[in-house]
Amino acid sequence: MLVIGERINGMFRDVRRAIQRKDKEVVRDLARRQVEAGAQALDVNVGTASDEPVEAMLWLMEAIQEAVDARLCIDSAKEVVFEPALEACKGRPIINSTTGAQEKLDFFLPLAQKYDAELIALTIDEAGVPSTTEARVEIAMRILVAAMEQGLSPDALYIDPVVLPVSALQDQPACVLEAIGQFRQLASPPPHVVVGLSNISQNTTRRPLINRTMLVMAIAHGLDAAVMDPLDTELMDAMITAELLLNKHLYCDSFLEAYRK
Repeated sequence: MLVIGERINGMFRDVRRAIQRKDKEVVRDLARRQVEAGAQALDVNVGTASDEPVEAMLWLMEAIQEAVDARLCIDSAKEVVFEPALEACKGRPIINSTTGAQEKLDFFLPLAQKYDAELIALTIDEAGVPSTTEARVEIAMRILVAAMEQGLSPDALYIDPVVLPVSALQDQPACVLEAIGQFRQLASPPPHVVVGLSNISQNTTRRPLINRTMLVMAIAHGLDAAVMDPLDTELMDAMITAELLLNKHLYCDSFLEAYRK
């Protein structure tokens, strides 16, 4: 499973301070520790930490790429950030993210093609976040068709069923899990499926437990990527064990250590 480390994000106080103080060592340390913990890619998001989002994104990327060789997942609410960031990527980038709204697809699909980027696409359209499995699948199919028409392979597409907080919408995790399984049936090769895992536990008192349980259930339904916290050792152990039980790697008594090596 592709683990995309979530910690280099201006919403976190330490990263926000690092951006504002231009303290590269904080960013380098987070990059190194996430990769050492098992992240193959790192989400990079300035958030609201700077009034100069392009400059701040390029600074973050420079700090990360000085420390590690991991792929970068460029994450921003501001479209102006993406092209300069994609030009600065040393490896194959991931764009986080488009939605199923036509205006967003018209912007992001050509950009993904131009920079040979993989693309995360949220199952949200002009009507907002869907509340049913069927509506998520319908949007996912529209995204997939649009991507293929642009020449973007399903294998370069990560469909996100949009995880919502269980504290507010308790019926939604089941819809997300059902949608994951159906997304994997949409094409051959199938699109990847990704979630922003931490959203599930917002405003709850047992965040690690809820995150861990949701991840295992989602893997069983076909999830193969997540934006998550690789520094949570129990979360990573649960992921590794779930994949073991699905016969994705071989058992040995030291399977956790073997996987990490």
